[in-house]
Amino acid sequence: MSLKPWREISLPHKDVLEGTFKQSEFAADISQVVSGTATPEYQDAQLFFKRTYITEGMRLLLVSVAQRLSGNGGDPVIQLQTPFGGGKTHTMLAVLHLANHKIATNKLEGIPSILNEAGIKELPKANIAVIDGIKLSPSQPQKYGSITANTLWGELAYQLLGEKGYAMVAESDATGTSPGKEIMRQLIAKASPCVILMDELVAFLRQLEFGKQYKAGTFDSNISFIQALTEALKSVPNAILLASLPESELEVGGIMGQRALDSLQQYFGRVESVWKPVASTESFEIVRRRLFENPGNKSEVENICQQFSEFYKTNSSKFPVETQSNFYHERLCQSYPIHPEIFDRLYEDWSTLDKFQRTRGVLQYMAIIIHRLWNSENRDALIMPGSIALDDNMVRNKSIHYLPQGWEPVIEKEVDGPRSESSDIDSEARFGAVQAARRSMRTIFLGSAASANSQVIKGIQIERILLGCVQPNQNIGIFEDVLKRLRDRLHYLYYDHDRYWLDTKPNLRREMESRKQHIDDLTQLQPLLKDRLQKLFTRTECFCGIHVFTLSSDIPDDDADGIRLVVLPPEASYNRADARLAYKVSEEILRNRGGQPRQKQNRLIFLAADYTLVNRLKSDAKTYLAWKEIISDIEEEKLNLDLLQVKSARKSCENADKELQHLIRETYKWLLNPVSSMKGNQSEIGWEAISISPAAQNTMSEIANKLHDEEWLFFEWSPIHLQDVLNRWYFKDGAKHINAMKVWMDSCSYLYLPRIINKNIYRNVIENGVESTNYFAFASNLENNNYIDFVFDKKSRIDLEESSLLIEHDEALRYSNLMKSQINSEISNMSGGSTSPSGVSVDSKKVALNTETSSSTAQVAVKTHFYGNINLDPVKAMIQFTDIVNEVVQQFTSTLGAKVSISVDIDVTNASGFDEVLQRNIKENCTTLKFLNSEFEEE
Repeated sequence: MSLKPWREISLPHKDVLEGTFKQSEFAADISQVVSGTATPEYQDAQLFFKRTYITEGMRLLLVSVAQRLSGNGGDPVIQLQTPFGGGKTHTMLAVLHLANHKIATNKLEGIPSILNEAGIKELPKANIAVIDGIKLSPSQPQKYGSITANTLWGELAYQLLGEKGYAMVAESDATGTSPGKEIMRQLIAKASPCVILMDELVAFLRQLEFGKQYKAGTFDSNISFIQALTEALKSVPNAILLASLPESELEVGGIMGQRALDSLQQYFGRVESVWKPVASTESFEIVRRRLFENPGNKSEVENICQQFSEFYKTNSSKFPVETQSNFYHERLCQSYPIHPEIFDRLYEDWSTLDKFQRTRGVLQYMAIIIHRLWNSENRDALIMPGSIALDDNMVRNKSIHYLPQGWEPVIEKEVDGPRSESSDIDSEARFGAVQAARRSMRTIFLGSAASANSQVIKGIQIERILLGCVQPNQNIGIFEDVLKRLRDRLHYLYYDHDRYWLDTKPNLRREMESRKQHIDDLTQLQPLLKDRLQKLFTRTECFCGIHVFTLSSDIPDDDADGIRLVVLPPEASYNRADARLAYKVSEEILRNRGGQPRQKQNRLIFLAADYTLVNRLKSDAKTYLAWKEIISDIEEEKLNLDLLQVKSARKSCENADKELQHLIRETYKWLLNPVSSMKGNQSEIGWEAISISPAAQNTMSEIANKLHDEEWLFFEWSPIHLQDVLNRWYFKDGAKHINAMKVWMDSCSYLYLPRIINKNIYRNVIENGVESTNYFAFASNLENNNYIDFVFDKKSRIDLEESSLLIEHDEALRYSNLMKSQINSEISNMSGGSTSPSGVSVDSKKVALNTETSSSTAQVAVKTHFYGNINLDPVKAMIQFTDIVNEVVQQFTSTLGAKVSISVDIDVTNASGFDEVLQRNIKENCTTLKFLNSEFEEE
């Protein structure tokens, strides 16, 4: 659903559109209306009521006036007392036009319903007297032909009944003494029905100094007159007095003014009726009526307001609680096209300023704002705090008119305007698309400037900032992000918890910026970044070393278990478009260790900073160092700051620390992997690059995962891959075997070979490979064309030594078959082809196979000796012995360093004894087979 701009729905009055209004026209002047010189909207009764919203207080007052003039009750005296600009004079004008009866009441908008409520069909024409305390002077009488009215009572009598009325108080007027209650009663009775309007009475009385006689009388005589007048009005049923009294100190004006106000309140208080001032919700309609000829079609207005209301409810956690109620939707409709938040800030905050007039001030201010927005073709759905164009001279001047000195440079530098910081931030497309920075700062200004010096808890909450600048269909997160950017850059913006406020006194950011300029890159910046990176990139089992900003001479050149991660300095950053600088620095480290060529090139992986973030990283690091210096000076009492500034400095330092930590993770994200590339017949170093996620919980684990996923580092390996490497690089020219340690060393050195994490993984691959006949074999050495400790097609623990060999698959098969045939031949020779007579039991037979092998394997087991004993079935002895040799003896003979000794014991017993022929045959066979001992014994 589209949001239609307010300018396409609402139409301001012509004078607002054209900017032809005068500021003074919003200030009602009752004397000008009496003299007929006021502007049409005040002079013409019909136009006046058309543009006037009759508030609840005004309605009750007009009902009372109508009843009083008709003699049907009502209050004789009504005191109007509101803050400066609260609508007192405007209310008096409503009474004046009603009582004047120059235009029929049925033509006055809103009046017929009031007369009906008062129970009056026809309102009588009344005599009217208007006492304007600002117009009259205690020393300058008013002349009416031959009559000179010196006093308030002389002026009142003449306005009510002319010369006849003046004659009744002439003597008192001449002497400056009060005419008394009875004379005033008679005067008012003859003039009734009548209305007496006294405006700005305090302004007149405060000019009368104590103990001094004026033509207008003394202070006391005037107070006595007011007392007599109010008492007299009670006895005349169709006469009424309305008197306006100020509420603000600005209008009271000094000691005499305050004394006059106190005295008037005392006497008016005896007979007054309480007048209800304008409610804040009614102010919506007052402003709307005066400024807009047509606020808009009701259905269109409700549609726009409904979208705002639903937006607030959908994002309830981001906006104030009151926006979640249906009542707020009604407020949106009532104030349209102006957002209620503008009224809340003006009436709750700005109206507390001495110069700011509650209703009149709002009218003047909003008229200028609307005129500026209309001419600039503003497309906002509502006129919001964020819409107020403070870059416009008229709007800015009106805004700071009510504030203390010093706000103009704050607005120009930081809030709004082509040279402001907020405008610079909005130059970024993400923020500029919705003018996030300027709208936020305008809202903060409206919500905090008027109360910057008076609030105990300063500032405007984030939820109210968002309320003042975000429209439906906009991304709230953009505005939240820009607030963080603003608080990190602006000098006059303060922040505490979730509140922001502006002040004319700069925060410590200027001090921080000054110190930031003097941070040395070599002695301060580099050590900080190095320390942070070392803490971030801790050593794990994947890496045997983390080298941050380390000289090539200090990076070891070895085949240690694990690889080495080389973190490049910020100057060697990686740029997708042009990565030559990062590659150049990395290649220098890769090729050389100081002044010597580097051998183990395939043990290094490089980590580089992102080129686009390096400058920001340096800036943030310097910001942190500057704040840290300030905190240090605070603790050492070198800076004299108030508690708020100290708290703000500590908070800024904490935020800078967190931002730096986050940015380091975000900046150092490029893993660089050196690879071997061919250029013609020459091998050159090439590079691959991938980025790691800064959002990963553990950076080192993320790096390890990336190395694994990209197969830049093997944490485990399959025998088939090792066989492929052997066939491709080592057995391609007919070689039958290769030194196993050479393959490992080559994998640590040459970039075209796989990078294996450590030697244990390499050994495990060999052990897994020799378990079958599919890949290769292993031997501890080669002597006289015999593979020592040959291992093939069996599970075996191997140890890598300088003489260890990996044997090509076909060669391994050949040698394995040869070994098997030799073993079978030896077993056949051991049996000698002789047969034992039936009934002979073979328990043991000593056959020595002393095979001493060169010990190439260090014993790692705690148990160093094995002994086994088994009884053989004399019938199946040959089969069982073959199994023993294959399954047990050969396991030992293939183990490096093992000394194997096999003894066969044969024990035969026959109770009837052995004949001579058998004894001779056995002895001959034993001699041939080289038995160590063989004897027949008697038992």
